[in-house]
Amino acid sequence: MTIDMKPEVQLDTNYYKVVGIRNLTEHTFVLSLPKSRFKFEAGQHVSLSISGDYQSREYSIYSAENEENLEVLVKEVDGGYFSPKLKHLKLGDMVEVHGPFGKFGLDEKRKESHKHVFIASGTGIAPFHSIVKSNAGLDYHLIHGVRYVGEGYEKESYVADRLTLCTSRDKTGDFNGRVTDYLKKTNFDKNTCFYLCGNSDMIFDSMEILSDKGFGRENITVEVYF
Repeated sequence: MTIDMKPEVQLDTNYYKVVGIRNLTEHTFVLSLPKSRFKFEAGQHVSLSISGDYQSREYSIYSAENEENLEVLVKEVDGGYFSPKLKHLKLGDMVEVHGPFGKFGLDEKRKESHKHVFIASGTGIAPFHSIVKSNAGLDYHLIHGVRYVGEGYEKESYVADRLTLCTSRDKTGDFNGRVTDYLKKTNFDKNTCFYLCGNSDMIFDSMEILSDKGFGRENITVEVYF
C-alpha cells in the first residue's frame, strides 16, 4: 500500500485584482482587494507589489477580519516611487500580496480587564481601524494626530466619544495640538494598555511621556513607520 505523504503547503503570496479605490483626501485612499482565502489578525500588515514591478511596500491592514474585502490605507508620498503607482491603479489591475506579517495587535489576555488606548499619527490609524471594527464592544479610546481635521480618515467609523482627533494646524479638531501635547495633559487609568502606530518621533516621544506617567514597557505595544 502506498501512502501519499504530501506536505501541507501554506501559500503566503497571491495575485489579486483591484476591486475598489476609495479616495479619502486628495492624496490618501483605501485600496480594496477581494479577501478570498486570505486570513489575518487585526493589527497585522501585508507587503504589496504591483505586477511587473520589482519593488514592494508594507501596509497595515485597514479592514476588519470578517469583511468581504481586504483593504489597505495608503497615502501618496510626494516624490515617492511606489505610492504614486498605487494611486494610479485602476479597477482590474493586479497586485501581489505577501503576508500577513507581524504580531502587532490587541492584548487578548487583557482584552476584558483593561481599557485600550490607541495612539496614531497619520495613516498609522490603519491597524486600529481594523482592531476596532473586528472587536465589537471593546473598551477603547483612539487618539489620532493629524494636521487638519479633513485627515481624520473615516472618523465616522468610531464611536464619537471614543475618538480624540488632535489637529496641529487647525482648531476644528477635538484637541488643538499634537498627540504628545494631548498625552501630557491627560490622565489614564492604571489598567490601561497602550498601542502606538505612526512615525518614529511621535512613538518615542509618546513612550517617554507614558513612562513619566508610570506606565512601563509591558503596558505599551508599538508599530513604527519610519
